[in-house]
Amino acid sequence: MNNLRKFAWKGRSVLAGSVVGLSVSLVCLAVAFAQTPAATGKAVGTAKSISGNVIVLTTDAGSSTNVELDDSTRIVRIAPGQKDLKDAVPLQRQDLQVADRMLVRGKLADDGKSIVASSVIVIKEADLAARQERERQDWQKRGVGGLVASVDAGNGTITITSAGKTLAVHTTKDTVVRRYSPDSVRFDDAKPATVGEVKAGDQLRARGTKSEDGSEMTAEGIVFGSFRNIAGTVISTDTANNSLSVLDLLTKKPVTLKITGDSQLHSLPPTVAQRIAMRLKGGTPGAGQGANANPPAEAAKQPGEQRPGGGRGGGSMDFQQILSRMPAVALGDLQKGNAVIIVATEGTANTQPSAITLLSGVEPILTAAPDSKRAAMLLSPWNLSGEGGDAGAGANP
Repeated sequence: MNNLRKFAWKGRSVLAGSVVGLSVSLVCLAVAFAQTPAATGKAVGTAKSISGNVIVLTTDAGSSTNVELDDSTRIVRIAPGQKDLKDAVPLQRQDLQVADRMLVRGKLADDGKSIVASSVIVIKEADLAARQERERQDWQKRGVGGLVASVDAGNGTITITSAGKTLAVHTTKDTVVRRYSPDSVRFDDAKPATVGEVKAGDQLRARGTKSEDGSEMTAEGIVFGSFRNIAGTVISTDTANNSLSVLDLLTKKPVTLKITGDSQLHSLPPTVAQRIAMRLKGGTPGAGQGANANPPAEAAKQPGEQRPGGGRGGGSMDFQQILSRMPAVALGDLQKGNAVIIVATEGTANTQPSAITLLSGVEPILTAAPDSKRAAMLLSPWNLSGEGGDAGAGANP
């Protein structure tokens, strides 16, 4: 049953709550595949390669398993989120493709590593991609993000702040709650969690139905995590090992960060940095709220730029939207002494933190905000990663 649940989680996208998953019991499977012998081998994962009758499956545990098909192997296709096998569609071997998700059951081969498959349940990669795209659009339409201000675990309510406003996120028994891994921002690495595990200062993304006045939401899915906010100067870069050393101005200690394929590195043009610095110096309303303040986004707007939704009055552009328009930089472009603001994973005792979003060209901002903690929070709340894809600005959910 655990394997089936795992298959369901990996076979769904970031929507974490709208898809019930493949809650097919072993009894149902036994009925559906009546000819299946007692299973002594099973595997859940993604097809890495297919050659003739042999599939190399990369399991969700990270290992590789050879799956051997024979004439008696029954292969069926189901849709992401399908609850049972009544609508399963038979497939031929030639219909299987690399990147398809598979749940394999059968007899363990003599080598103890391969499985002679009696049944293969398949979720096609194209179906997953289509589902994820629909859900990505739904998260953009009905999703909210912010920093956790308070948690009432007894009532299942989480209050978040974003853009200077507060929102009460209400959970129900059906709300799916996930927590990001301390060394990853990929949704696939997020683990099931409870509302009681959410704490003030966490970054949270929720999707659901808002109240008419926009002050409350009933959440279908929540994903949250704890992340590091760093304001400092570059000590050194290591392009060979994709790492960056920074002197954290708050702790006065060096920190080494991994730069991954998901890391978003941008640079602020001098004019934009100066505008943000002027806002921070001026102590405008909301500035004291750190990450939740509107002024940086307002300061970054170009003269005459339209706000989302049209019009030039009312409302503030999301700073992440501003950030996504800033020029990208490479690790090798950063020089010793450059000022940077970074959002990173926490890391673990055995792993370095990974940079999620890095912003250079921020010297005027650090000068204007002697409280480096306030400057470091400029990038938060960042847009959490989704669908196992990009992190940082512009990512989803």
